Amino acid sequence: MNHEPGFFAEPRNWVVLAFILFFVVFGRRLWTPLAGILDARATSVKAELEEAARLRREAEAMLRDAEKQRADASAEAKALIEGARAEAGRVARTAAAEAETSARRRERMALDRIAAAEKAAVDEVRLAAADVATAAARQVIAEGLTAAADAALVDHAIQRLPTALAARRAA
Repeated sequence: MNHEPGFFAEPRNWVVLAFILFFVVFGRRLWTPLAGILDARATSVKAELEEAARLRREAEAMLRDAEKQRADASAEAKALIEGARAEAGRVARTAAAEAETSARRRERMALDRIAAAEKAAVDEVRLAAADVATAAARQVIAEGLTAAADAALVDHAIQRLPTALAARRAA
């Protein structure tokens, strides 16, 4: 004989019935505070997201301002460098012109006064012109040129030295 127990004889069925009855009786009382807690949490998450979005907008604005300031500073630095280069060129041209004028005047005076020692006087004037040019170049370089520009000028002067000496010997 095979005897099957009834519906109410199974403990599992009683648990299911008790669970359903519990939620029918207490469901509303539990759902209202639970929904309130969930709504409050959703509101706080939404507020945090809005705060994060606001902070991100502020950070982006600060980044744009910083980039603009950097660009302005870079442009100002370039303008200052160009101004310094132009001033250094002007000073170099003026110094070279003044040195050349001074050298020519000294050379004429030496030729007029010392006809017998013409070669010695010419050498002396050339040395004086070189000293004046060196001093003027040293001043220009010290005031306005960078180390890299300084090295380039020295290399250029060294390369032109044999040509300049040959030209002066021929004169």
